[in-house]
Formats: sequence, C-alpha cells, structure tokens
Amino acid sequence: MTDPAGENGHSQDTPGNPDSDQSHQPAEPQQPAKPQPTAEAQPKGEAQPTAEAQPTAEPQSAEKPSPGDGPKYADRVFRSMPSLLSGVLLLAVGAWLIVDAAVYGTGRTPWAALAAALLFVPLIAAYTLRPAVYANEDRIKVRNPLRTIVAPWATVESLRSGYSVELLAGGRKYQVWAVPVSLRQRKRASRVAARAAAEDPYAGRGDRTPTRPGGRPAARRGAVAGAPDPTRAWSDQVVDTLRETAERHASRPQAAGEVTTAWCWWVIAPAVVGLVALIVLVATG
Repeated sequence: MTDPAGENGHSQDTPGNPDSDQSHQPAEPQQPAKPQPTAEAQPKGEAQPTAEAQPTAEPQSAEKPSPGDGPKYADRVFRSMPSLLSGVLLLAVGAWLIVDAAVYGTGRTPWAALAAALLFVPLIAAYTLRPAVYANEDRIKVRNPLRTIVAPWATVESLRSGYSVELLAGGRKYQVWAVPVSLRQRKRASRVAARAAAEDPYAGRGDRTPTRPGGRPAARRGAVAGAPDPTRAWSDQVVDTLRETAERHASRPQAAGEVTTAWCWWVIAPAVVGLVALIVLVATG
C-alpha cells in the first residue's frame, strides 16, 4: 500500500478533497461581530422612556405643599344672646303696631306708619341682630351695627375689656358691639372666684389665682376645656379667647394684610329715607 503521507511524512493535498483544504489551510481571522443597537444607542425618536426619565412634577408638588393648603375650619362666632332675644321681641311688637296703624289708621297715619317702619326696623335689626364677631386662623371680623371691620391677626395690636370691648388694629381703635360688658356678671363672677379660692386647699400658700403668660388668670382646677368658667364674666372669657387666637396665628403668612372697613348701606339708606319721610309728613301735616 502506498503511504498517503509520502516519504517526508507530510500529507499531500489532494486537489479534489475539500476537507483537506479546510483542515490544513491557515484559518482566516474572524471579523468582530457588529454590536447590536441597544436602547441607549437607538435614535432619540425610538428610545423608550425609562423609570428614571419619567417626569417628577407630581411627586415634587406632593412633597412641597403650598402654605395655604390644609383643612379649613368654620369661623368661631361670638354674639350676645340677650341682644338677639330683645331684637326679636322689639321687631315683633313693632310689626304689630305698624300693621295695626297701616290697616286701621286714617288720614296720614298709614303713611306715617310706613315711614316709621323704614326708619326703625333697620335700626333695630342693626343694633340687636347684626352685631357679631367672627374669628378664624387668618383674621377677625367685627360686625358692628353700621360698619364691618376685617383685621388680619398680624395687624391686631390688642384686645381689651374695660367698660366696653375694644379692638386696637392698624393704629386705630374700634368698639366691639357684639360682646357687651356686664358689670353685674363681673361682680357675680368675682363672688364665685372668691368662694372657690376659700375652698381651695392651697389658699393659704399665697398663690390663690395662678396666671397664664400675659397676666391672665389660668383656668380653675377641674375645669373642662371649652366649658364656661363661672369665675370669669362672659365678655372677659371672649376677650381671652380672641387674644390667644391672635397670639397663636399672628405669625402665619395668611394672617398678614391691612385692616378694611365697610359701611352697612342696607341699614343706613332705608333709615335715612324713613327719617326724611317722617319729617315731610310732620312738616306738611
């Protein structure tokens, strides 16, 4: 048999054998594979937004709420119940008299009754039913018979209760008609306070009436928060509450501003018309 390797021990290539060509020819260098386009290498128009590229406007608004956000509470209203009852009673009596004069009167009596109604009904409502004090976290609104005062807490300088309750705001002084001062209530409250001090086991230790910051009397022992204090007159309790509200909210940004006043024309105009009508009727009668 003939050795295919030949005498020198090297294999001889056969022209027609493809296997021998592939196994003995030097291997060609492989071309590096072309990188496949990834999401980062894709064109901008085809790139899909990732979680990091999502807009963050909503989380930022949730993390930084505006200072005005938050629950809004209804205004606290302070007004005199005896004044309301007396106003209702006066209006009822006045309505009866005016209707009787207008229906059964003769001559100019019905016209005089109508003119008196224009004059007195608005004034009675203004001085008995209208006065009120509204207080919230931003401002105090004092509704007097003929005028309404709105004062942000930052402008309130003082609230004091002497023979009447006064509001000092914006460098001016305003009367508070809705909170009348009763000297009888003060005397009765003083007697109750003296009786409670005598029954206090700490009465002999020199500190009968503890005070809050600012010199106002502290709540008595055993008192329920928000309950009426029999040792203080109602007007003094209202003034204390308004002072505490002013001290607590005066630094809020929403409590800044200017004092505004507005006249109550729906009271003034009818009263003036009724007064002029009465003067004309009396002068021409």
